[in-house]
Amino acid sequence: MTQKDRDSIRFWEEYKENILRSTPEDASMSAADIEKHRLALEKNPLKWIKFFFPSYCTYEFAAFQTAAIFRLITYGEWYEVLSWARSLAKSTIVMFVVLFLVLTGKKRNIILASATQDAAVRLLKPYKINLESNGRIRQYYGTQEGITWKEDNFITKKGVSFLGVGAGNAPRGSRNEAVRPDVLLVDDFDTDEACRNPETIKKNWEWWEKALYGTRDPQIETLIVFCGNIIAKDCCITRAGAMANHWDIVNIRDKNGNSTWPEKNTEEMLSATLSKISTQAQQTEYYNNPVSEGKIFKNCTFGKIPALSKFKFLVIYGDPAPGESKSKKSSTKSVWLTGKREGKLYIIKGFIGRELNATFIEWYVQLLEWVASRVPVYCYMENNKLQDPFFKQVFKPLVAKAQKQHNIVLNIKGDEEKKTDKAVRIEANLEPLDRDGLLVFNENEKDNSHMKELVDQFKLFEMTLPYAADGPDCIEGGNRILDRKQRELQPISTIDRQIFRKQNKHRM
Repeated sequence: MTQKDRDSIRFWEEYKENILRSTPEDASMSAADIEKHRLALEKNPLKWIKFFFPSYCTYEFAAFQTAAIFRLITYGEWYEVLSWARSLAKSTIVMFVVLFLVLTGKKRNIILASATQDAAVRLLKPYKINLESNGRIRQYYGTQEGITWKEDNFITKKGVSFLGVGAGNAPRGSRNEAVRPDVLLVDDFDTDEACRNPETIKKNWEWWEKALYGTRDPQIETLIVFCGNIIAKDCCITRAGAMANHWDIVNIRDKNGNSTWPEKNTEEMLSATLSKISTQAQQTEYYNNPVSEGKIFKNCTFGKIPALSKFKFLVIYGDPAPGESKSKKSSTKSVWLTGKREGKLYIIKGFIGRELNATFIEWYVQLLEWVASRVPVYCYMENNKLQDPFFKQVFKPLVAKAQKQHNIVLNIKGDEEKKTDKAVRIEANLEPLDRDGLLVFNENEKDNSHMKELVDQFKLFEMTLPYAADGPDCIEGGNRILDRKQRELQPISTIDRQIFRKQNKHRM
């Protein structure tokens, strides 16, 4: 068992314990009292939800949530898409509705689909845990666990079936005795990777229409709910929204800039949360507005660079790019001198272009000679596992040759840190700096062709990378090294043991 598996088991066990603690059975109630209370609750779905799920209902419902609850409960045959921003509880609200319909006998066969089988099981898990661990459900509706009680497929004692399926799997013939599916839930169906490929979107949508939707019986009223944000102009959510009886789009803030769920998300909390991520991420995850067309780096601010002596140290970072070619089809090699002071990332001087490996190493030499020992400089080069043999066999001999030729000390350390997706790294780590005016390009290099190309790569940057982004990738690498070195230079705070003795009355 991996650490991830152990952490997952611990999370769900704590989740289960929380439900048990929050919903104890009331031993003082008679069967008649329970029946009377149950009937009263079922006439008021909001009170029903708050009574059976107190650990979830820690905030009052927002108006849009209440409206959705009544739509989903009222109409037997209904198709709805919920494009609510993150933190607005769309999946949780849907769970409340489905369990209300199941326990009150209105629905009997539920299929939950997601992008993968694992995702479907994860989304189905809260349903299963509540049915087996919620004391109030057990007291008011009886024990729910049936003979079939698996992670992805379970049937209650009263014969209500739940099935989780991943996109592309076969849900055909998903009968519960003679009952065809009467609830079809689709949650987290779109993924960033899928939305980059129109063919994948087409394939997933065809699976929904032909395989999953086809499981229903036209004679049985069916509730269909899609949950998901608009993460691309064309995705399964937008296609479902065009088909639905109702497409509910709710952002984290309304048109006036106010929180749409102020009972939970205060303005201060929203501002603090959103300030930590890029505009592109904000727009996609919290405003249902996928940003594209090179509008991520909007400022690209030029400014004056402080005297080099004011920096504790500088970093020269190089992205070697594969191959030994000056062809226009090859990737651009990039080497840039960067520094950080008072939170600002300064892009001081550098080179970018389609050049030979020897020229790439020569760029390090030129930057070191330009600095002229005015400040300590760390030299790094991107060096993942695939690049490592090339680093040792090609670049190290070139470095040795350059040292001998220029009579200079050149120590280039390979950056072996495991990288995440290139576009995501650049956008997540550099766009907030650009937005706040903390990414500063050297105004003295404004007319330099290398600086112009670097700025062009930032301005034309998109998550789909239609234009070269080797320069921004290089700057992101330098920024990581700068941050890491600054952390290493921070003094470690220590506390005198005498202080503990004075404050702790139990110590001798």
